Amino acid sequence: MSDEHREDFESAVTRVIRSLKPGDLISYGEIAAEAGYPGAARAVGRVLKVVDGLPWWRVVTSTGRLVPGLEKEHARLLEAENVIVRDGRVVR
Repeated sequence: MSDEHREDFESAVTRVIRSLKPGDLISYGEIAAEAGYPGAARAVGRVLKVVDGLPWWRVVTSTGRLVPGLEKEHARLLEAENVIVRDGRVVR
């Protein structure tokens, strides 16, 4: 991916993530599709790692799984927004 394309992708993904409100949930794949890059779910995870200040806790896998290694923090942040979490997954 060229630097210009990467910047466009990052901007589009960042815009989608920043539009999320408390209690909203979205999957990596949904973000990629909404940003105009269907099939780029893994690259969404990279954006979440490199762009500070994004509400990363509102992003889950398509099955509702929380971020491995950050499950407790992830669950705490979601539960603070009235999202139900059980066994490392959100209950939709």
